[in-house]
Amino acid sequence: MRMFSATVIIGAMLLAGCRQPLWRAEDRMLLDNAKILARQTLIMDTHIDVPYRLNDKMDDVARGTSGDFDYPRAVKGGLDAFFIVAYVPPEMEQDGTARAFTEKTLDDIQQVVRRHPDKFALARSPEEVRAQFGDGRVSFILAIENGAPVEGDLTNVEHFFRRGVRYITLAHGKCNHICDSSYDNERKWHGLSPFGRELVAEMNRLGMMIDVSHLSDESFYDVLKHSRTPVIASHSSCRHFTPGMERNMDDAMIKAMAEKGGIIHINFGAMFLNPEVARKSKERWDAIDAYLAEHKLEGEARQKWVAEYKKAHPVGSATVADVANHIDHVVALVGIDHVGLGSDFDGVGDQVPVGLEDVSCYPNLIYELLRRGYSEADIRKICGENFLRVWSQILLAAQTAR
Repeated sequence: MRMFSATVIIGAMLLAGCRQPLWRAEDRMLLDNAKILARQTLIMDTHIDVPYRLNDKMDDVARGTSGDFDYPRAVKGGLDAFFIVAYVPPEMEQDGTARAFTEKTLDDIQQVVRRHPDKFALARSPEEVRAQFGDGRVSFILAIENGAPVEGDLTNVEHFFRRGVRYITLAHGKCNHICDSSYDNERKWHGLSPFGRELVAEMNRLGMMIDVSHLSDESFYDVLKHSRTPVIASHSSCRHFTPGMERNMDDAMIKAMAEKGGIIHINFGAMFLNPEVARKSKERWDAIDAYLAEHKLEGEARQKWVAEYKKAHPVGSATVADVANHIDHVVALVGIDHVGLGSDFDGVGDQVPVGLEDVSCYPNLIYELLRRGYSEADIRKICGENFLRVWSQILLAAQTAR
């Protein structure tokens, strides 16, 4: 597959919310094919943060909203199923509210499904995702981002599994009782904690997927060492394009995960995709952190200052071509069977790429992949079949071990 720079993006998807500045008439047929393929292909996204967005502003996702996800745009974009993520802020481990917050978030998600059974459905297995494909509903699969609500008790893992949770991102922005985070300078465990190793074994037993996004490199390799089954990165990208960003995965990690049968899902956030945006984003956050530490702003004053500073210091944007570049890189490293889509919609704020602004825009990415020479079979793998295969393998391993 050839790699293209942002300057040669020429497709124009005439979809609400998807910005494409240029149009070339000879691409219209390929564009139409992309739209058709989006409708016919089972498109899965392994990480969308809509619940946390709704904590700040309650929207009716069955109708149009101000965020990245809602039902009308999901239908327009061909999104069939996604992991709807119960994100748990790291500080909740310290104040003891993590589990209660997670339970409420899961309740809220299930309430949305109960209110709109014609639009949404819960799915707990690959078979249920496939059975619901094409019936007009968008499937929700539950996930937890940050293992804090496990609270050091393995019985909580089975509890969440029975509630329908199918993966846990072991950590988020801070070290927790399970492992170290890529974002945290503190490396308390230098990998998994003793409990973290027990947790990995229990998740393997249940058939719950282990998500290594956000983990430190040491934690990643420790998970890989102790897991009997493949692991996933639900919303990570390639460090090859963002040197020094531990949050992304380097080539050796991608190869090691693929050798174990796992899969990386490309994050759409501009700072994870584009080296210049990554550099400017780090500089901006360093400046924000320094100011906040000096002036000790809290609450609304803190939020207002951060929003104003970000507005005054833009970092630029990525494009749909950047996402395709990361897919190209994974395919060149480990083949077509180990890459998928994990947008992080509603979790990356204003850093969505040009051409992939929300869930109506997946056809733009399909168009870009077709333009680069990917086959329809390749695109079906990237859009969902790769992930469903890995998920099935994890479940089979759990059943076989019982």
